[in-house]
Amino acid sequence: MSRWLAFMPIVALVALGALFYFFALQRADSKYQPQALVGRMVPDVTLPALADGKPVRIREAAADGPMVVNFFASWCAPCEIEHPILMGMKGSGARVVGIAYKDAPPNTQAFLGRLGNPFSSALVDRDGRAGVEFGVTGVPETYVIGRDGKVLAKHTGPLTEAEAEKLAKLAR
Repeated sequence: MSRWLAFMPIVALVALGALFYFFALQRADSKYQPQALVGRMVPDVTLPALADGKPVRIREAAADGPMVVNFFASWCAPCEIEHPILMGMKGSGARVVGIAYKDAPPNTQAFLGRLGNPFSSALVDRDGRAGVEFGVTGVPETYVIGRDGKVLAKHTGPLTEAEAEKLAKLAR
């Protein structure tokens, strides 16, 4: 009988795992949509500019014409991988606004100094509140905002050349 008692913790762990799988994972909210912001107004957030700290309201910035908004961070390896693609978007005339997500401004400045600055303006989201408003699930994440302030598209993860071209066309 004592041998069975030795296996009871393992049996209990397997049973709990099965319960978690069937009740949590199988019944997960199927209405979660990472594209939920597309077609809606951009969140009304104001962030300080990296260069001088002056506040920039995203909705007002969109009124100057469509723009690509890229959430990035100096500590993000995929952000470094996509950086040349953002530089190419800048070279093709797309207006790209960068939002440094949960990053210290000196680190962001060093990152852009080392790799080049593809952004027409770089903003600081030090505490991540703007990221929450946008529904950012991780960096990098890229949005296209129309002149009317509506979100036209969203891309999660590092941009590819093809995806960047598609987003740049929307931002023209």
